[in-house]
Amino acid sequence: MVGLLIAGFVSAVLVLCAADRVLKARAQARRLRRFSDRLADAAARAEEQQEQRQAAVQASGSLTSVMPAIKRAPLLVPGKPSPGAARPETGCEPTGQGDHRSAHPGRRLSGTGEHAGLPADGPDGD
Repeated sequence: MVGLLIAGFVSAVLVLCAADRVLKARAQARRLRRFSDRLADAAARAEEQQEQRQAAVQASGSLTSVMPAIKRAPLLVPGKPSPGAARPETGCEPTGQGDHRSAHPGRRLSGTGEHAGLPADGPDGD
């Protein structure tokens, strides 16, 4: 009788272990399926964003091919005075707001990327 009781207890433990493994395997499969779905969604979003970027690049390229002036705005137009020369002279300027380009010829103009001492089309005339 004791032998049957021990055998029943061992078999119950084995059944519980097998059930635990089955439940863990199903949970892991469910997790993997969720991760796979999320990865597929992320890949689809990334592909859609890439297509939008390519469309924007193509649209920009077609716009600059129609309007080549968009590629590079002219800094100085030949034969026209510079934008600073058109200001009226008042005789008194507040300190710190004057045009210091003549005092510092090697200094860059604000935001233009060009030097004040160099012509607009480059030092070698290109």
